[in-house]
Amino acid sequence: MSEADDFLRRLDAVEDRLAGHAASAGDKNALTSADPGIGERWEAGQVWAHLAEFIPYWIDQLETVSSRYTDEPVPFGRTKNDAGRLAAIERDRSQPTTVLWSETHSGVESLRQFLRGIDGIALHARGLHPSRGVMTMSRMLDEFLVGHLEQHADQLDELARGG
Repeated sequence: MSEADDFLRRLDAVEDRLAGHAASAGDKNALTSADPGIGERWEAGQVWAHLAEFIPYWIDQLETVSSRYTDEPVPFGRTKNDAGRLAAIERDRSQPTTVLWSETHSGVESLRQFLRGIDGIALHARGLHPSRGVMTMSRMLDEFLVGHLEQHADQLDELARGG
């Protein structure tokens, strides 16, 4: 199994988990555990708003890295304190879950297409993140997309259990 195939397998699994959460109404007042890095605790609306906004953002960033990469890492990304990220979460946190799931599902489909189109050369591209330094494409896919989706599915699992 190729690395891209493994990411696709994981993406299918996390999409199923997210779809299950989108179909159920959880406790709207429950909060996630504190983020280890900055201590944020989110309610479900914030998790869904972030899911909907981050997938297209990171696909665009990784497309930039893969298309511009030569020998030197390509600058990319943002940090958790990015104003656009925070504004999108705040703006959309009250949207119905069905709307945010639709946007998330669309993002997952775009990510699936990105993964199907990535070749071995692009998988070895390197980017330069403002706080995490030099990263391989595989690490970026894990930390900012597929693994990130899994982390937020874990948060929704936690919220479904009552926080």
